Amino acid sequence: MTLLDRLDAAAALDDDERMLLESVRTLARTEIAPRAEHHDRTGEFPQANVDAINALGLNAMFIPEAFGGAPLSYRCYLACVREISAACAATGIIWATNFHAMKPVVDLGTDEQKARLLPRIAAGGLAALAITEPDAGSDATGMKTNFREAGDRIVVNGGKTFITNGDVADLYLLFGKWAGIDDPKGAISVLVLEKGTPGLRIVRTEDKLGTRASGTATLAFDGCEVPRENLIGAPGEGLRILFASLNKSRPSIAAHALGIARAAFEDAVAYINDRRQSGRRILEFQGIQFLVADLAAELALCESFLWRVGELVEAGGSDFGVEASILKMRASDLAMRMATEAVQLFGGYGYCRDYRVERLMRDAKITQIWEGTNQVHRQLIGRSFLRK
Repeated sequence: MTLLDRLDAAAALDDDERMLLESVRTLARTEIAPRAEHHDRTGEFPQANVDAINALGLNAMFIPEAFGGAPLSYRCYLACVREISAACAATGIIWATNFHAMKPVVDLGTDEQKARLLPRIAAGGLAALAITEPDAGSDATGMKTNFREAGDRIVVNGGKTFITNGDVADLYLLFGKWAGIDDPKGAISVLVLEKGTPGLRIVRTEDKLGTRASGTATLAFDGCEVPRENLIGAPGEGLRILFASLNKSRPSIAAHALGIARAAFEDAVAYINDRRQSGRRILEFQGIQFLVADLAAELALCESFLWRVGELVEAGGSDFGVEASILKMRASDLAMRMATEAVQLFGGYGYCRDYRVERLMRDAKITQIWEGTNQVHRQLIGRSFLRK
């Protein structure tokens, strides 16, 4: 049993979850991975991958049974994110974003909202989490999207940028400021905007360095009228909902990053076991062994902490923001380092598209940026030690 096998075994999954994970692993390696290069090169949306994921019913794992789901553990969800992302990082983030966007509805929505909205996701719908604006990235309080009450409707004006799934989503979890509340923090509110709402425009999609098959859209809201019953919580509760959402989506970003890291590590180790220089396999050189040891140790520690944070989420607590930040920061830094070292170990071949480590290096970079830049996470972690 290898180190990687032991890391996989450390996730406390039940028999049904392990069977599902094995199905996901098979799908990822036999169907999703072979298509990844094509989707990266063309930027084409990986519909066949999404269809295959839906055929396994994976959206249902985070939807309550009463609303069309078949719920499984958060750790099982993280393991599936890692497997899919190792095969195709773009497909991994398309699927994971459904969880990021809909978990607040699952946790905080009314029974009526859940009954009306969640079955669409359980059946394979796509969701988007719309927070970022051109002048409001890591500081969400700077957002300008406006919610104005008009009878039994809410009128939305403004725009969002860098929205994953923004061009394909059926449902958008949209954050904005409630008109009439002057406090920039206290005004933040959240609602569900549905596909096809008049006034919703997809302005453009970005031509990106990595995760190229995952659409990243700029959206405009020109007088969108949303039913009042689509408001999640009360006006002004959005910031609390946002923080709770991010604490549960940041471990998911870590799982995404660790999928990329695991793929880069496995490719690099396989290559340096076969490639020879001066009559010796590259892995026989002591300096390379030291490098591999450091990378393997960091991977083992990050994956072990992934399962630990997963347990904290499942326990139902709320005081794990620092742990979520540490996990997201270290996992994404590792993904970037692992992919960069893999390219180096492949030499000139690593710089060419003939090998996927070139793609993994490009895919890894965004994990250090989204869901809070790693600079912001270092600030959050450091600030937590200030005396009250």
